[in-house]
Amino acid sequence: MGRTRQELVEIAYRHAAAEANGDLEATLATLEPDPVYEFEPAGLVLRGLPAVRVYYEHFVAAFQPGIAGYELRSEWVNDQGLGQEYWIDMRLPGGGTERHAVVGILLFGKEALSGERIYASDRMLRTMFGPAYALAEGRG
Repeated sequence: MGRTRQELVEIAYRHAAAEANGDLEATLATLEPDPVYEFEPAGLVLRGLPAVRVYYEHFVAAFQPGIAGYELRSEWVNDQGLGQEYWIDMRLPGGGTERHAVVGILLFGKEALSGERIYASDRMLRTMFGPAYALAEGRG
């Protein structure tokens, strides 16, 4: 039967909090066994927990330390998931920051999150996903 929409919303908020806190295992614990991450508008898909783990290991170790700040611009919920729109300010190697618009939609599965759809510039997607970007495939 699966979880209720409200239960899935609570799991999505736990996921977002664990991700923000850099808690790899708590983040992964909010996902179904075979999550799918879509990179838009690049049209790429990252499939399966091993590939998603590579992403989150990079996210926690390399991407998060480069964040100078972020701001939640908007948020919405529907039967498919929890959407969150952000400004993310990234530190530049020579000093200063670069602002990126990112939309992440945490997709509901039956018992947990089935994955995420992330809309961002190619530069931001490559920075965010690091080595996991090369593991992504075309939608096919």
